[in-house]
Amino acid sequence: MRRARKEALAMKETASRNQILLAQLVVVLMIAFVILGVGYYGFSAEVRERVWQNSLDRLGGTMTFRFILQPIMATIAALYDGVKDARTGRSPYLWTILTNPAKLGGRLWEGLISTARVILLGLGMDMIYQYIEFKTFHPGEAVIIALLLAFVPYLLLRGPCARITHWWRGNARENEIRFKKRHVPK
Repeated sequence: MRRARKEALAMKETASRNQILLAQLVVVLMIAFVILGVGYYGFSAEVRERVWQNSLDRLGGTMTFRFILQPIMATIAALYDGVKDARTGRSPYLWTILTNPAKLGGRLWEGLISTARVILLGLGMDMIYQYIEFKTFHPGEAVIIALLLAFVPYLLLRGPCARITHWWRGNARENEIRFKKRHVPK
């Protein structure tokens, strides 16, 4: 329990006030978009079918570059945080989220802070896409697409980035020790 508090406190210390405010803004926007979408369009079988069809249609045509841009940006954030996790010896990100309910909220909040800009960019890009393609706005769909392109890659890649960094740093130390043993003057 103490370690969880220390980890959450360490993350709060490294996040700037602007990063925290941006993450809070993103959460408020996503909640508002979902409420607006459900309030305006409902949650019927037709709506769910439209969401899936529109999501698949986004893969081709206008603004497909965002399907590359946003995951790359999320990967950079995951790499940065994964390296930080490896240096501090923190537990794997996704594994901790799935197996430790006490740390779930804190770790998800860390990820949201790290990806808030990418999610906000994704929401904006999807609004533009929907205006160009559909001449309307489906706010719930924008949230789904932004989370799929920005948060999911981060969620999946932060742990492996930390493990690779930990392995690489360990091998670098071993190689340095071997080199010193071989090249010690006799």
